[in-house]
Amino acid sequence: MASIEKIFIEVIYALPEEQELITLDVEQGTTAEQAVKLSGVLEKFPEIDLAKNKLGIFGKAVKADEVLRDKDRVEIYRPLIADPKESRRKRAEKKEAKTTKGG
Repeated sequence: MASIEKIFIEVIYALPEEQELITLDVEQGTTAEQAVKLSGVLEKFPEIDLAKNKLGIFGKAVKADEVLRDKDRVEIYRPLIADPKESRRKRAEKKEAKTTKGG
């Protein structure tokens, strides 16, 4: 009987005041979504909704069915509070107003 090969992965979820890093040995072929469920993070943080929260591996967004490789770090992303493009535009306008006022 062939043994099932295991891989080492991490699952991480970060809030402004708290970070949770869980290390797991999972079967080869495990997906990002399966790893999140196996980690127990959903029980600790019930606000995580895998239908809404995006997943990533080392800062690159992936689909929930992405098959993991050894030493992957699955990241659970929180929804954005503000649109990054809108925030940049407002900062640029503020900077522009300061330079025209002073010049």
